[in-house]
Amino acid sequence: MDTIPAENGKPFDYPAVRDAAQAQGFYVSKEQWDLLKAGKEQALSEELLRALAGVFGVSPEYLLEEDGPLSERVEAELILLRSMRRAGVRNFRACQSGQIDAATLREIARILDELG
Repeated sequence: MDTIPAENGKPFDYPAVRDAAQAQGFYVSKEQWDLLKAGKEQALSEELLRALAGVFGVSPEYLLEEDGPLSERVEAELILLRSMRRAGVRNFRACQSGQIDAATLREIARILDELG
């Protein structure tokens, strides 16, 4: 959710997730979404996890398996996001535009970690 904007370019909110999941034939309730966002433990069906993987553009195995694979780009974006948070960076729009390759994202993260 932190690294992938919705189709409108804004962070994912419930209506965006609901609509994207419905386009795949699955309904995500507001309660399910709120619990997911809050990190509250709940029983999640494989069908829901597959729908959410489609919404966020990750492989279903990433959500279904404890050590499921993550695309190089998403992994680099998560590394950069952690580095940005540690460095107090609040906004980095180029990262969300998809115009920076994974290697460059990792290098930016390395530089931020060195500065912090």
